Amino acid sequence: MRKLFLQLTMLAFFLLGCTEPVSRDLNPRILAMGDSLLATHEMSGKSVSHAIEEFLGEPVIDRSVAGARFFYALPISGAMGMNISKQYRPGNWDWVVLNGGGNDLWLGCGCILCNRKLNRLIADDGESGKIPALISDLRKTGARVIFVGYLRSPGVNSLIEHCKDEGDELERRINNFANQDEGVYFLSLKDLVPNGDRSFHTVDMIHPSVRGSAAIGARVAQIIQQ
Repeated sequence: MRKLFLQLTMLAFFLLGCTEPVSRDLNPRILAMGDSLLATHEMSGKSVSHAIEEFLGEPVIDRSVAGARFFYALPISGAMGMNISKQYRPGNWDWVVLNGGGNDLWLGCGCILCNRKLNRLIADDGESGKIPALISDLRKTGARVIFVGYLRSPGVNSLIEHCKDEGDELERRINNFANQDEGVYFLSLKDLVPNGDRSFHTVDMIHPSVRGSAAIGARVAQIIQQ
């Protein structure tokens, strides 16, 4: 009974916070999958995917969900997007914009003694793990993949400040993996936020502000244009 209650609670959360496709165009070529880095400002039409769409002048289908993880056990809400891997929908995708892993480290282990979870996300050599497996599956469809890193704190403390080392290591491994496949791009946001500039974050100093989402979208669009 308790498990059912948890599933229904997460389903309600999903329905309230999930992202709808940015465009309902019949022939979109760009799919976005991930967590709140991409999903923030979806309801106001100012998310990263909206920014990509604006810069490129073409539709983006956004399946990202706030709070989503790569490791997520509940089947109902997981199938509806809380599990990042299950956000995928078949299509004629040329590009998949992907992010994630932060919630697995922060919510999954509090960024404390996270080596095991980190290795399950992506091994040190990049040869195994949930993230390489998903990217490899996406590449088999013919799509190119842009994996987007996380915003950094501009010298201002936040609730996830203690996760910095784990986050840096996660992105180092993903970048190394991406370098082995010319169809995979790792987009680091490490240099996006000037020191002391709070304007790229919302008040929680975790999620991107409207300005931050626009800046991220512009960088993604630049990769696609090139």
